[in-house]
Amino acid sequence: MNTPELPFSAACARNREPIIAVLRDTFGDRHEVLEIGSGTGQHAVYFAASLPWLHWQPTDRAAALPGLRARCALEGSSNLFEPLELDVARDAWPLARLGLEGRWDTAFSANTLHIMSRSEVERCFAGFGQRLAAGAKLAIYGPFRYGGRYTSDSNARFDEALQARDPASGIRDAEWIDALAVDQDLELIADHDMPANNQLRIWRRRS
Repeated sequence: MNTPELPFSAACARNREPIIAVLRDTFGDRHEVLEIGSGTGQHAVYFAASLPWLHWQPTDRAAALPGLRARCALEGSSNLFEPLELDVARDAWPLARLGLEGRWDTAFSANTLHIMSRSEVERCFAGFGQRLAAGAKLAIYGPFRYGGRYTSDSNARFDEALQARDPASGIRDAEWIDALAVDQDLELIADHDMPANNQLRIWRRRS
């Protein structure tokens, strides 16, 4: 039986250890994670196996699902749910299986905000507002600008490349993201510097 060729992201392979070092503590009291934009599934399978007390729900758009589902089926642990289709700008968000009234107590996303359009980012945060429970934690990894400034020359070049490929995409201003979060009763509780000029930013939903 041939092993299927799985999608692979070198960035996911590089950044999983710095991310999990933060998530072990941040998600230590959590139960059920909704991941937005699971992509290749490398984070989902690794984080679920590393955090066995959690139930991990991967999601992505339809185009990414075949590879994502193949990886989860081949490498996934018992606490990793089957991936679900979710386009944050179009689809109804899945209900939590354990949470009260279907609300999640945790959400995670990596390297997604800069490939979304501004309206998709806005809809994504509206979804967090609708589907996260009081006290829920949200962790988002990726590059950000602060005060309109890039954190490195490489991020400035990356942003230029993003917008050359898709003018609607781009590295987002942390202050704008925080304003969207506040509108959904999410308060920033941590902002971790990560390798390769990325951040891991954590919010908590107010009770």
